[in-house]
Amino acid sequence: MNPDHLLAAALRYAELGYRVFPCIPGTKHPITQHGFHDAVTDPAQIERWWARHPRANVGIAAEGMLVVDIDGADNPWPGDPERAADLAGAGAIALTPRGGRHYLFRRPEGKGWKCSTGRLALGVDVRTDGGYIVAAPSEIEEGSYRWGEGLDLDDPLGQLPDPPAWLAAELDALASPERNGSAHGSPVTHANGTAGHGKVNPIPVGQRNATLARLAGTMRRVGMEFSEIAAALHQTNRRRCEPELNEREVDRIAESIARYPPDEVSVALAEDQYRQMQADPDESEPGADAPDPGPIPDELLRVPGFIDEVMRYTLDTAPYPEPVLAFAGSLTLQALLAGRKVRDAMDNRTNLYVLSLANSGVGKDHARKVNARILYEAGLADCLGTSFASGEGIEDRLFVQPATLFQVDEIDGLLMRVGQARDARHEAIVSMLLQMYSSASSIYVMRAKANQERTVIDQPCLCLFGTAVPKHFYESLSARLMTNGFLARLLILECRGRGVGRDDTERPIPASILEAARWWADFRPGASGNLADWHPVPHRVPQTPDAEVVFRSVRERADVEYARAEAQNDPAGMAIWARAYEKARRLALLYAVSVCRDNPVVTPEAATWAGAFVEHQTRRMLYMARHHACESEFDGKRKRLLDVLDQWRRQHGDDWMPFWRINRRLPWSNREHEEVRDTLLHQRLIESQVLTTGRRGRPGLFYRLAPTPGTTEGTA
Repeated sequence: MNPDHLLAAALRYAELGYRVFPCIPGTKHPITQHGFHDAVTDPAQIERWWARHPRANVGIAAEGMLVVDIDGADNPWPGDPERAADLAGAGAIALTPRGGRHYLFRRPEGKGWKCSTGRLALGVDVRTDGGYIVAAPSEIEEGSYRWGEGLDLDDPLGQLPDPPAWLAAELDALASPERNGSAHGSPVTHANGTAGHGKVNPIPVGQRNATLARLAGTMRRVGMEFSEIAAALHQTNRRRCEPELNEREVDRIAESIARYPPDEVSVALAEDQYRQMQADPDESEPGADAPDPGPIPDELLRVPGFIDEVMRYTLDTAPYPEPVLAFAGSLTLQALLAGRKVRDAMDNRTNLYVLSLANSGVGKDHARKVNARILYEAGLADCLGTSFASGEGIEDRLFVQPATLFQVDEIDGLLMRVGQARDARHEAIVSMLLQMYSSASSIYVMRAKANQERTVIDQPCLCLFGTAVPKHFYESLSARLMTNGFLARLLILECRGRGVGRDDTERPIPASILEAARWWADFRPGASGNLADWHPVPHRVPQTPDAEVVFRSVRERADVEYARAEAQNDPAGMAIWARAYEKARRLALLYAVSVCRDNPVVTPEAATWAGAFVEHQTRRMLYMARHHACESEFDGKRKRLLDVLDQWRRQHGDDWMPFWRINRRLPWSNREHEEVRDTLLHQRLIESQVLTTGRRGRPGLFYRLAPTPGTTEGTA
């Protein structure tokens, strides 16, 4: 998108009398502090906004307007052909990126219409005074907004028409006390034409939290305080939810929403969460319909400055170059060098736990060797560790060297023993890693030893660069590991394959890399003397206002995903999304010090890269873990069969897979096959039938994944 087109559109809308404001590029979230309340028609202010944010989307305050927002190209509303023709003849129609439409009308004076979500009909929202829309030529991830064919693009809004009489009557009914529910339980008419008593649009159990959060967000937008929101939610809960939430839970929802500023950001988040919860969670497992984001793209493996320079050197000297391994090694090296020496505005530190997955023969050891050589040449060889003997050993090592990089191969063995809960020693190692991770910005109190007083480690920085074979790693996953917090703190990166082999890879370490490493070794911020090493005062790296805006968007997206996982009773999703924002802050800090070690600043570029990196890595981790993490041996077999059928579907579509092929891949006993098959059939995840094939017409058993979207674990 040409930024000039966005500014030109914003100025044109303002010239036509519509108040505009900027939204975060690629999103529907306002940039300004008070959201659509800051919208103006002042060209000078608009130019200042877009000079600062040239790729900002264009938001228009909906005051004086009535916008009917229909989600999805296949949405059947309004159903009646004559009514559909009335809408099609509207003065202004905008096409939305997800295939929906905006129908724009003039809002008649004196009407008590209000913004609403899903009340006019399922997937149909209303925007008017107190709301806003995003307008062409804005873009989001799914595509761009554009005006419908046949409109005057020089004046797309033009003179907006009045809404059709039937639509006005529907909106009047929504605004009436009877439609909002009466004390006497009088009949109400639903958007689909059916009638009921008292209960309006019953809500499935799994959606009730998200629905109440959506309603609370709308109330917050119009300025209601906590006490008013809580009272309204209690009334809504009793009238619309079955079963009802307890009063404490309703108060919690109201209080959490009341913390947001009264702008459209909180409403957009709550509504987005509600739309994503439309499928009844009772009909599918948490995250079953989540798409596979695939391996991390190349553009996210680029961090300017020191990290990129070390990565290039690692690739140039590798017998089999592999970008993910080279990136992971250089990232953790920078994390160690800056450990205990810098912090961001929220006191986040640079300690990272990174795990790279690669098959045997890919060259997992080369990046570790490069890091070791650089640290040795910089006089920091004592900062390296190669294995975990015990939790106490980690503690003692950090006491001697408070900033340490452990480079550990085959870490899947440790995870497998922890997941199986068969070895207290390995459990203690993971527990220690969790404690060290969380103590990076505080004091870690060591265990008491015989005849010795307790000692402390001030701001320990333990960095981890682990490697493992993908198959072994995924086999080690368990539901327990997904929720104990350790995986949530890991950055898991999957290598793509073995690079092209080559000779003559011997090259000296570039002088610029050694100079940077030695600079970090000598850097002593905030203190002097011997105490600088034991009780450092890290340099505070500032962030720009634009970076703060990006971080806010990252946090809001993570909060929405967390709430979605919570509503679906998905503890793994909650554990991993809870750490996403913190990871993004740490990565942005590393980006800043890699670009400029002397005077680092967290910029919008750093925040944007970190947010995109963490979001992709988090979604990929959840996707892979949900396909592999097992609660039991039987659950593992169940997922292996689904995986086999998924691979078959990728190659053969919806053709049936003969059982004899499955039995070759999964040589279980007949009883095991029957138990797994019956379980998946009852869960409606697969189908099976007996078919007659071959010249002799012999009957055989065939399987395939169930065709219903969103109910198969094995689909991509």
